[in-house]
Amino acid sequence: MELTKFEHSALTLSKDGATLVIDPGVFTRPLTDLANVVAIVVTHEHADHWTPDQLTALLDGNPDARILGPAGFAAAAEGFTVEVVADGDQVTVAPFDLKFFGEKHAVIHSSIPVIDNVGVLVDDSFYYGGDSYTVPPVAVETLAAPIGAPWLKIGEAMDYVLAVAPKRSFPIHDMTLSAPGKSMTQERIDWATQQGGGTFFVLEPGESAEI
Repeated sequence: MELTKFEHSALTLSKDGATLVIDPGVFTRPLTDLANVVAIVVTHEHADHWTPDQLTALLDGNPDARILGPAGFAAAAEGFTVEVVADGDQVTVAPFDLKFFGEKHAVIHSSIPVIDNVGVLVDDSFYYGGDSYTVPPVAVETLAAPIGAPWLKIGEAMDYVLAVAPKRSFPIHDMTLSAPGKSMTQERIDWATQQGGGTFFVLEPGESAEI
């Protein structure tokens, strides 16, 4: 399976000629050149994880692509057909097997409502929790580890990686950070990954890796 990271929270997974898109948001360049997209997973309703323009562009080129996300996102995505998924759900969008974990976004502040959020496990291998620290009750081979956000404290992000103990991890959710900030937080996540015997790698926007 090939993993490609785009700006901020967006990524794709590709295998057997099919592509899965996750969280194409406002900080991500328009994903107008993706073909053979079978599904788009949106972890929650915040604009840095999806926009109407991103979904429309993807559907223009891939009209049969399914959109999956939690109830809060489905309510926000007016005009789009969304398959609502929740904690414990399993969905097959050939050739991908998807399992969903978690219910809520991490707390930003007591004054800000906590919205729906689901993490997605792809093919029992790759996991991205969206804006949450939900630890899936399964072994994770590759973890997309968030490193910068209003809801994120680096110590909590390190504890999250320690709890998941992936075989490998890479940084995501990073457009809010300066270059020095990225370097500092990446070092912390690298350390946390190593404690579980895993390895850490970095993908710049547009770069890919086989996982």
